[in-house]
Amino acid sequence: MDQPTPQLAYVLHSRAYKETSALVDFFTPQGRVRAVLRRARGKGGSSMRPFVPLELELRGRGELKNVGRMDTVGLAGWLNGDALFSGLYLNELLMRLLPAEAPYPALFEHYGLTLQALAAGRPLEPLLRAFEWRLLDELGYAFSLTEDVDQAPVVAEGLYRLQVDAGLERVELFQPGLFNGAELLALSEAEWEAPGALLAAKRLMRQALAVHLGAKPLVSRELFRKR
Repeated sequence: MDQPTPQLAYVLHSRAYKETSALVDFFTPQGRVRAVLRRARGKGGSSMRPFVPLELELRGRGELKNVGRMDTVGLAGWLNGDALFSGLYLNELLMRLLPAEAPYPALFEHYGLTLQALAAGRPLEPLLRAFEWRLLDELGYAFSLTEDVDQAPVVAEGLYRLQVDAGLERVELFQPGLFNGAELLALSEAEWEAPGALLAAKRLMRQALAVHLGAKPLVSRELFRKR
């Protein structure tokens, strides 16, 4: 029998399974993987804390695998308060949007770095917006912030709306929900301190993600709102 290859992983979500086991969704460089963790609950059971870097061995060739071995690796930063809600938001995005067992090694690395930054107390909004954009890009849903749908350069004095399936469309008449070109150009360079950039980024990412998330609300977003 082939020896399973250890891989890095984080717990995205877990729930009770049968009498003492847990059904766990892991995020690994090879993608989102679902596995059964035996003896996960009860006396001597394993702690299924999210945001902790793990080394994982999985057994089985089907969609539902079994955890052969799971150990913590390195140091895990604690997430508290708004940083904790932000981490839960990232996990929910990955659960909702990542296809099963599709490898995204660059996104996995970015996720780990984002967790470290959250634990270090870095400002939340730039971290969340950067992760959302990276996720859209990795999934093939990103669009240009420097060219409109007609391949004309985005100009600072222009007004634009997002056509989710195509990109930014320049409009001549003001209407609610538009983005000005100066904000978009600031976002293209990750200039978060530019006037209006963070607020514009939040609106833009909400619009871009909504069509892929569907009508079901994000639990983490509701928790954050009620904190």
